[in-house]
Amino acid sequence: MRVICIGRRESEYGRTVEEWLTEFERRSGEETELISPDEPEGERLCRVYGVMEYPTIMVLTEGGAQLAEWRGQSLPTFDEVIYWARK
Repeated sequence: MRVICIGRRESEYGRTVEEWLTEFERRSGEETELISPDEPEGERLCRVYGVMEYPTIMVLTEGGAQLAEWRGQSLPTFDEVIYWARK
């Protein structure tokens, strides 16, 4: 599984998201990625998955199928994401 967050580090939510991702990795042992929507990969992901709100946290399979998604500044609980990341 792949846990990614699409968002901007230099934003009003940037620090909160980075802290959330760090704590998620510590609790779950799962790696995460913070991808800017302004980078080529971020632009592609936004087009493919219809992301228009940041931050967006997604759990994807290795094949790219989306299992779960959370949009906006109200971040999900760690347990919610861990559940989907371990499916």
